[in-house]
Amino acid sequence: MAGSEAAWQAAQAGIHVVIHEMRPKVETFAHRTGDFAEMVCSNSFRSDDDEQNAVGLLHWEMRAANGLIMEHAARHRLPAGGALAVDRDAFSADVTATLKAHPLIETSYEEITELPQDGHWIIATGPLTSGPLAEAIRAQTGADSLAFFDAIAPIVYFDSIDMDIAWKQSRYDKGETEEERTAYLNCPMNKEEYEAFIDALMAADKTEFHEGETAKYFDGCLPIEVMAERGRETPRHGPMKPVGLTNSHKPEEKAYAVVQLRRDNALGTLYNIVGFQTKMKYGAQTDVLRTIPGLQNARFARLGGIHRNTFLNSPTLLDDRLRLKSRPNIRFAGQITGVEGYVESAAMGLLAGRMAVAELHGRDLPPPSPETAMGSLVHHITGGADAKTFQPMNVNFGLFPPVDARGGRRGRKERYKIYTDRAKERFGEWLRLQS
Repeated sequence: MAGSEAAWQAAQAGIHVVIHEMRPKVETFAHRTGDFAEMVCSNSFRSDDDEQNAVGLLHWEMRAANGLIMEHAARHRLPAGGALAVDRDAFSADVTATLKAHPLIETSYEEITELPQDGHWIIATGPLTSGPLAEAIRAQTGADSLAFFDAIAPIVYFDSIDMDIAWKQSRYDKGETEEERTAYLNCPMNKEEYEAFIDALMAADKTEFHEGETAKYFDGCLPIEVMAERGRETPRHGPMKPVGLTNSHKPEEKAYAVVQLRRDNALGTLYNIVGFQTKMKYGAQTDVLRTIPGLQNARFARLGGIHRNTFLNSPTLLDDRLRLKSRPNIRFAGQITGVEGYVESAAMGLLAGRMAVAELHGRDLPPPSPETAMGSLVHHITGGADAKTFQPMNVNFGLFPPVDARGGRRGRKERYKIYTDRAKERFGEWLRLQS
């Protein structure tokens, strides 16, 4: 995501760009293709509400900056209530084709194993940086890159789902069209079924870690069994919460828990199980997931999995132009900087690309104001966060400077609208600096 966006921003500004991509020659645990911007964990960019949600505001800012990722997400959008979900294969193929067609972009398919000495570079290797390059980064920075574990949710073939049990409905019927209001499939559980599911989940064989390796999970992408380990009711108050849903088959019955599936492609042939990232071994996954009512005969296009993600201690290593302090010809962007999420990663690519362009033209481009979504992320990862406890972070209003509290106590909706109005004004000012 970040590398694609950075390349696009630089090329659109008239700079010749070379994209170095190791796939498909060098594969990763999670990727299936050699396409750019391949989505592996989820197919959702999350909320698209730019007045009440921080990630929706980030969508707005990227669109205002003519972002490649948001433009192509709109082209391949799928119904998902108030979220922005995309057909992941069509999306990445289109991003790849667009970049390869640009007259100022060329692609080199090989693995970069050392930090380059000369030229202007943006390292946007994502959460699965190759071993040799990760070692080169460690050698240069003099510190171990931190690591956490990320998990992937399973994907189910729609025609294997029992629609006599499951029903279509977005939570609270959210959406402007009938298609959006029925964007999710819902599998209901009564209390006994839920308890049996939790028992099976807890007893299932899990992926083991190497000796001495401690699992640190990003809280926004916890494996479902880790949630259950934190308390048997935790999943029921998270991805399995039953609120805002009415079973069209049995409207008089209130489910104790609900498993939701979201469409994963435009054809509607694939659905991913929302919030069901998992470290269960493959055989255990099929057994446990088929205990979910409606999925008893499920066939899986992809099972879930777990992988190690690496990221920099950016508050220590990067300046606010996303440059490596010890090697300022190198910028980092994306999830390797310690932001979490597709949109956040792409946004850092957008900034890195534009900052590199300014430097090549002999100008200095500061980051956007911390009152913007992009600016709040940059401020957090390059100095706002405590380096000793630094962990990956999604964009959220807690990263923004507080709004003026004068005029009495404000409700959340009013307060968030003030945040977003202020951010849009400040982001417009930042864009005008470059015109």
